Amino acid sequence: MSEVKAVLAALDQELKWQREFYKHLHQHPELSSQEFATAQSIAEKLTGFGFAVQRIGGTGVVGVLENGPGACVLARADIDALPVTEATGLDYASTATVTDTDGSTVGVMHACGHDVHVTALLGAAKLLADGRDSWSGTYIALFQPAEETASGARAMVDDGLVTKVPRPDVALSQHVMATEAGTIGTTAGPILSAGDSLKITVHGRGAHGSMPHNSVDPVVLAASIVMNLQTIVSRETMPGQFAVVTVGASNAGTKSNIIADRAVLLLNIRSYDVALRRRVIASIERIVRGECAAAGSPKDPEFEYYDQYPLTTNDADTNARVTAAFTEHFEPGMVYQTAPATASEDFSRLPDAFGVPYTYWTVGSVPSDVYSAAVEKGTVAQDIPANHSPFFAPAIDPTLSVATQTHVVAAFVYLAKAN
Repeated sequence: MSEVKAVLAALDQELKWQREFYKHLHQHPELSSQEFATAQSIAEKLTGFGFAVQRIGGTGVVGVLENGPGACVLARADIDALPVTEATGLDYASTATVTDTDGSTVGVMHACGHDVHVTALLGAAKLLADGRDSWSGTYIALFQPAEETASGARAMVDDGLVTKVPRPDVALSQHVMATEAGTIGTTAGPILSAGDSLKITVHGRGAHGSMPHNSVDPVVLAASIVMNLQTIVSRETMPGQFAVVTVGASNAGTKSNIIADRAVLLLNIRSYDVALRRRVIASIERIVRGECAAAGSPKDPEFEYYDQYPLTTNDADTNARVTAAFTEHFEPGMVYQTAPATASEDFSRLPDAFGVPYTYWTVGSVPSDVYSAAVEKGTVAQDIPANHSPFFAPAIDPTLSVATQTHVVAAFVYLAKAN
């Protein structure tokens, strides 16, 4: 791909501003749907590069660069941060704080690498804008808010995304992970799990702690439910299939001598298969209703689903074409087939809204010597801070360079003039 090399010839020059922009973003993170300054910075950059810029979905930003006939490629980056107090000790660490709904002060941090995503896509947008002689078609750089709350992609779709930009032929996205820097993971089929959070309220009958015979104890009921939920994976899911049912919180009561009248359970569900996901949810509701009936619960249980993420499953042909381009462009050993991750994303709602194929890949961010040492000792889980950790700190180099190149190389699969 000589055209790719021509466009990427300016990469080292672009990385100078990218590094500084990344540090600025990292120092000034904003929570989901509150990415006002972040969106403004992105819009200013895209406008300066020559893109036609729109705000879609609140703090979402979309830039369109039309460059003659050809395919249309949509590339996406997420832009929000997390309510995490940074502990990396970096000289560009975030000291931002916000007041949460309980009135507590919490830190804000780009603990998932979205600042890398933004900077890499902006770098690719600049390289493509400056290298228009080397490609033909339309490039859409989409910066999505509120990925961490599973609401940003839907907000952009609900705000008319599919009618406000050209229909892409393909959609592309990536994620920085706590794997070896300089490596790129691709796979066909599921790469990220579907995810659902669920709040279950079960009802009892309150009484004095010394008079349990007058009660329907929701603590005992909740405990029975928690234990029986464990059988969904261990006894209802075929060995070899993947499912997670986690009870992250169980809350009831306020005092030792008071039997409460309700209990609340918070669950998290993950799966790689849509049919299995439906069955897991049905099993949860069946078990909860059955335990409530057995306990003599005076009211039906209540189920509230939230933070629901779709399955991210890569189109086989799109993944194959992009992987082949990566393998040709990067040094041997840099591109590998990754296993599906149990994390979840809402990216797929964007290509699904257009009805187009997509592929999603991972980019490593841990210095090679650090990662190799942890692998040799068998202590990766203990020694390498993962995404969402207060210690998560992607190595700027070579992570930014690789993540910028992947966007350009993937786009050229569809935008090269030979196509």
